[in-house]
Amino acid sequence: MPGENLTRIEAAERAEHIEVESYKVELDLTAGDKTFTSNTTVRFTSSRPGSSTFIDAITAKVHRVSLNGQELNASEVSDGVRIQLDDLALKNELLVVADANYMNTGEGLHRFVDPVDNEVYLYSQFEVPDSRRVYSVFEQPNLKANFHFSVIAPENWKVVSNQAASSVEDLSEGKAKWTFAPTPKISSYITALIAGPYTEVRSELTSTDGRIIPLGVFCRSSLAEHLDADYVFEKTRQGFAFFESQFDQPYPFEKYDQLFVPEFNAGAMEPCFCVK
Repeated sequence: MPGENLTRIEAAERAEHIEVESYKVELDLTAGDKTFTSNTTVRFTSSRPGSSTFIDAITAKVHRVSLNGQELNASEVSDGVRIQLDDLALKNELLVVADANYMNTGEGLHRFVDPVDNEVYLYSQFEVPDSRRVYSVFEQPNLKANFHFSVIAPENWKVVSNQAASSVEDLSEGKAKWTFAPTPKISSYITALIAGPYTEVRSELTSTDGRIIPLGVFCRSSLAEHLDADYVFEKTRQGFAFFESQFDQPYPFEKYDQLFVPEFNAGAMEPCFCVK
């Protein structure tokens, strides 16, 4: 095994017989300041029944692995980087229950504590192979799928993902659960999750196909007085007009959020257009 990284040969071999339908990802961000709980249900097919493959999952601990209703020995099939899957069926359903680590390196789910007010801010950076630090995934861009996220977090937080939240349910002990609409079929590395007591400003624009696109701008609360949302929205509308004209293509998604997050190490990222 090549450490944590997928080789070109492994990626090509896996894509030859695996096709992913969907991921259901359930995260609990209230479990502590070191780890969070990550439950992933994956539906996928294999054109080679009886064959083997693996799914990527960089974890702190794997508690449960169930493949097509059969409980696997988590300590045997998981090495903290990958989970071995043998005797595949034509149609498969995999459940992985695990703990995952918060990061402070700009990989996976980054956790930042604001020194001004000690508030906690989380954001994802998955480019290219780091969604596997948050959920179990066939981590290669040509194995696209629909993603359905739900997140438990403190009730006073904002939680943002690729799609709009379809519901927010109040739970006990100051918690709430955000459930998001399923994404279109996309690569795992452009899925996104941002959570924390962010300040939010809303607006909208009209796309070239007549759709109203909701706009959001977010920053941490201690910097809210410095956020010039009107300027950001003005440039956003100009950018939409320019790129939709140049590509002769309307914006393909349902909303557009921009988030100013701390310690971002990649400059910008297309799922949520995060910048320092």
